[in-house]
Amino acid sequence: MFSEKRKMFVALMVLAAALAVSLPMFAGSAIVGSVAGSMNATLGGQALVPNTTVFSGDSLQVKDGAAVVAVGPASRLVFGRETVASFLREAGEVTVLLGQGNVSMYQGQAGVGLRVKVGTVSVVPSTGFKTLGEVAMVNGAVVVTAKEGKLRVEGNGPAVDVAKGKTITVNAKAARAPQGGAGASVNAATALQVGSIAAGGTSAVLSGVAISRAGDAKDAAAAANATAASAVSAAQDAQAAAEAATAAAEAATEAANSAGCALNALNPDAVSPYVPPDGYSCD
Repeated sequence: MFSEKRKMFVALMVLAAALAVSLPMFAGSAIVGSVAGSMNATLGGQALVPNTTVFSGDSLQVKDGAAVVAVGPASRLVFGRETVASFLREAGEVTVLLGQGNVSMYQGQAGVGLRVKVGTVSVVPSTGFKTLGEVAMVNGAVVVTAKEGKLRVEGNGPAVDVAKGKTITVNAKAARAPQGGAGASVNAATALQVGSIAAGGTSAVLSGVAISRAGDAKDAAAAANATAASAVSAAQDAQAAAEAATAAAEAATEAANSAGCALNALNPDAVSPYVPPDGYSCD
C-alpha cells in the first residue's frame, strides 16, 4: 500500500515538473492573429501564405510587396514594402516592434488593442473609437499620421495626441517631445519623405485589401469548382444508374419474351398465344 502511494506521489511530481517546463513554452506561443493576404513577404524566413497563424515572437519581413495580418475580428495591420517587424502578444494587446519600414493599423471600437513601438516611442490608437493610422521610420525618426480617430504617442517625454488628419515626427532614440507639437509642420525635406511614406502606406493598405479580396475570390472560385465537380460527378452517377436500369429492363424483357415464346411452343393450339412486343420475335 505504501509503495503504491509512493509511486503515485512520484508520478504527480513528474507531471508537475513537466507542466512547469511546458507552460512558458505555451505562453511564448500566444496567437497574435492570422494572415489575411501577402505578397513578397516572409514570416520566420518562410514564405507567407494566407491563413498562416502569427504567434508572439514571430518576425515578419516584407520585400517589394505588402502583408495584411488580421488581429481578432475588428483589427488589422498592413505592412508596407521594405518593412521588418516582430510581434509581441500581451493580455488584451498586440504590440508590433517596428525595425524598419511602415505599418498601417486599423483598430475597431472593441476587441484586441494595437500598439506600435519603435525604440522607446510607442503609438497607441485611442480606445472606444475606430482608428486608422500610419507609423513609419524616416531617417531615424518616427512619422505618425492619424487618418481616422486619434493616435497617442508615448515615450520618455510627455504623451501627445495626434488628431485626425495630422502628422508629427518623433526622435525614436531620444524619445523627446514631438517636434513642433501636434499638427505642426515638419521641414521641407522631411515633408517630402512623409508624403512618400504616407503614399506608400496608402498603397500598402490598398494592396493589402486587393490581396485579401484576391484570396477571397480564389477561395470562392475553388469552392465553385468543387461544387461544379460534385455536380458533374453526381450527373455521371445518375447517368450510370440510368444506363444500368435500362440494361436491367432490357434483360427482363428478353427473359419475359423467351418465356412467352416457350409457352407458345408448348401450347401451339392455345386460344391466346403469346404475342412478342415490338422489336422481339419467337424466331
